[in-house]
Amino acid sequence: MPPGKVLQPVLKMKVDELFLYWLSEASTQRMLQDCLRRIKAPGRDQPTAGDGEQPGAWPTAPLAAPRSSGLEPPGTPGPGPALPVGAASSPRNAPHARGTRRSAGTKVVQTRKEEPLPPATSQSIPTFYFPRGHPQDSVNVDAVISKIESTFARFPHERATMDDMGLVHKACGCPLYWKGPLFYGAGGERTGSVSVHKFVAMWRKILQNCHDDAAKFVHLLMSPGCNYLVQEDFVPFLQDVVNTHPGLSFLKEASEFHSRYITTVIQRIFYAVNRSWSGRITCAELRRSSFLQNVALLEEEADINQLTEFFSYEHFYVIYCKFWELDTDHDLLIDADDLARHNDHAISTKMIDRIFSGAVTQGRKVQKEGKISYADFVWFLISEEDKKTPTSIEYWFRCMDLDGDGALSMFELEYFYEEQCRRLDSMAIEALPFQDCLCQMLDLVKPRTEGKITLQDLKRCELANVVFDTFFNIEKYLDHEQKQQISLRRDGDSGGPELSDWEKYAAEEYDILVAEETAGEPWEDGFEAELSPVEQKLSALRSPLAQRPFFEAPSPLGAVDLYEYTCGDEDLEPL
Repeated sequence: MPPGKVLQPVLKMKVDELFLYWLSEASTQRMLQDCLRRIKAPGRDQPTAGDGEQPGAWPTAPLAAPRSSGLEPPGTPGPGPALPVGAASSPRNAPHARGTRRSAGTKVVQTRKEEPLPPATSQSIPTFYFPRGHPQDSVNVDAVISKIESTFARFPHERATMDDMGLVHKACGCPLYWKGPLFYGAGGERTGSVSVHKFVAMWRKILQNCHDDAAKFVHLLMSPGCNYLVQEDFVPFLQDVVNTHPGLSFLKEASEFHSRYITTVIQRIFYAVNRSWSGRITCAELRRSSFLQNVALLEEEADINQLTEFFSYEHFYVIYCKFWELDTDHDLLIDADDLARHNDHAISTKMIDRIFSGAVTQGRKVQKEGKISYADFVWFLISEEDKKTPTSIEYWFRCMDLDGDGALSMFELEYFYEEQCRRLDSMAIEALPFQDCLCQMLDLVKPRTEGKITLQDLKRCELANVVFDTFFNIEKYLDHEQKQQISLRRDGDSGGPELSDWEKYAAEEYDILVAEETAGEPWEDGFEAELSPVEQKLSALRSPLAQRPFFEAPSPLGAVDLYEYTCGDEDLEPL
């Protein structure tokens, strides 16, 4: 460093740190004590001329080793004890030691050269990882391409439009509603049509690289450079479903509801398929789900409401109406006060705060504005009404895990139960002491580790919904208290297919909404209430669906004949 130049503050701090580290070394302390002793008693340990040093010369060997160790970074082991003066610099020992080390090193190298190399064992292990599906020898790519070319030959200029993809999908051997992904995957959205050469090149590449339906579907919809699907990738596919499925034909005149329906279906897809909560659906996740089977059923099932797992319009209608009731300013965003009004303030305020903390919400609006979107509400409502699915258990576990350590401690359980006790007291209901309630919950869950409940404990437990409702849903907690535990277990052990809690809830709520719409609420003066433009549109959307009870489930308003209000002429028979 040039003379007079001052060290920069950061560099000076580092030098000071290294100096203090060097000064604190045990070997440095011994060396300094030895030097101090030599200064106090000069001449006592001076080396003689026979040792190869000048009388009175400063001993350099002990200082060299500690100084080099002081420049090592922190965490490096310090040197061993200082050697006696003159031992390391002895002209008789040093050459002999170096010669010995060199000969030993040469011997080791020669021995290693003589050892035979082990055989490459990786050549004998068959390939077991197929991220894009297991290759199938039975697929004749040339025959498929020839069939596609024959199909394109029927179109003008051998170019296919979106309407023509209904024939192309058969040549490709895909379900009907793959026609949208096939069209957009070949770049048809840019020009409005696809040439035979471009489509054949695209499909040949897919057949050569993707060996199952999951890999093909992801490849058709994914963005360039990705190997996964995000929410926006599903929009073209679902827009084609809305435009062409016979069960959604009544939506053609209500285009403003297309985006709402598509948003709902996308959230339900990610809710059920994206088990990693990453916001990205991979081939493996799609392969493990039932989504592609439901896509194939779209061609066979004319009634979209029978596909309850993803595409049911009635389910969308229930979700959207529930959101519309809470969203008083209709900006498609709700805050904590709005969400607290759900189900007559059944959910505790502590849990509402946890939902808005960002533990289970998507995007950054929750942090910036303290609100959640309609997409977040879809996740909330499905999780609230069916707490038995893996995703809903993970949803509420994330909310209750305050410190994010992957386990619910007794402190966290007591934190949520305190508000339940206060609410029960306000209702003049005696609440169980926390210790008694805790014993009951631990008996239900049977955690493997004492003192905490993990996510796997709740998934293994058949009554996770009872546990969650006990700590943050007052209405459902009281409902559970009125039932015997044996009946709860009998419900969980009952064999045979049955409707899920969400499907039961959606069926009941849809019947109520249809009954309210068809019956109407007359004013005292005999005139019906004037509907807003949005409510008029909702009314128009209800009408095609009011002709058939959902799932043929009995209506909670059993005495009301829904068909009585669908016809103006009393002589007409119900549809």
